[in-house]
Amino acid sequence: MSDALTLPAEARERAGKGASRALRREGRIPAVIYGGKEEPVTIHVEEKELVRQLMTGHFMNSIVKIDLGGETIRTLPKDVALHPVTDRPTHADFFRLARDSKIEVSIPVVFTNEEASPGLKKGGVLNVVRHDLELVCEADKIPSEIEIDVTGKEVGDSIHISEVNLPEGSVSAITDRDFTIATLVAPSALKKSEEEETEGEEIAADEVEATAQKSDEDGEESGEG
Repeated sequence: MSDALTLPAEARERAGKGASRALRREGRIPAVIYGGKEEPVTIHVEEKELVRQLMTGHFMNSIVKIDLGGETIRTLPKDVALHPVTDRPTHADFFRLARDSKIEVSIPVVFTNEEASPGLKKGGVLNVVRHDLELVCEADKIPSEIEIDVTGKEVGDSIHISEVNLPEGSVSAITDRDFTIATLVAPSALKKSEEEETEGEEIAADEVEATAQKSDEDGEESGEG
């Protein structure tokens, strides 16, 4: 489970672009808390602390307890807007978590016990189709990552979502198909696929060139007539 983070905040008295720019000049970042069938609350947080928590790498999948005037509000970060040039945060959105609520999140996948995979030992390659899984999780049981054990996997094997033991309180957000997460392929298969793709592109280019050349020749013949 992701560790809960605490983020001190202060209420915003004024809204608007001018007020937001003034806050940023003071090292504060405007933000809003919404959801949970309550009115949105406009706040501002310290830029340095927000950046520090962003740098943990799991901020967006963590429960963030916002300390606002002595009140603790459980939230999940939904978006942190960054300046297109400086990459400094300019605004943050937090979703208020009600008791027993569920929320859809994207959780990274980690593969374990690769040394126990006969296929990988033979030189096979793990071709990862999905690096993240879209899950619906209970608000207080959001995992930081999903571990997938590749013990016993041979070249040619595929790993589907139905094989994954998801943690308690989590289910796949995609329910209409048993999608593939990764496949174990031989290095030659990867190379062949790349060669076929390159060959296909070359053939397509040659066909385009031939078509253009024929059009030019037809045009010249028409002109001569």
